[in-house]
Amino acid sequence: MITTALLLIALCAVVLTAVLLPTLLALKRVAFRAETVLMILEREIRPLSSQIQALAEELRALSRHAGQELERVGVVAGRVDDLTNRIARIVGIVGGLTRVGQLVGAATGVKKGWDVFITRWMSKNKKHESRGRTRDG
Repeated sequence: MITTALLLIALCAVVLTAVLLPTLLALKRVAFRAETVLMILEREIRPLSSQIQALAEELRALSRHAGQELERVGVVAGRVDDLTNRIARIVGIVGGLTRVGQLVGAATGVKKGWDVFITRWMSKNKKHESRGRTRDG
């Protein structure tokens, strides 16, 4: 019985070795392929990392520039706002002056018309008075 058990154990060891040998060889090939892939990746990643750093620096510079431009746009917008407020005031003043000018013009016209009316009325009355005196006299 011991011999049978030993024989069975030996047979299992042989079968196990027969199965493990191709597995170990496949693992060795996978390890070599992985090493090759890692070397290729290492060669590719180094230039990529330097390019990524350069792109990051360029992005920082662009964002700084964009911030400066936004500040300039804010200043220009403030100036435009001030200018539009001033123009609105000027338009209001001119509109007021225009209304005042219209009123002054209308008042001047009314006064001139009144003066002409009074002058003509007075001259008609003088003519009537002078005619009336000659007839009466």
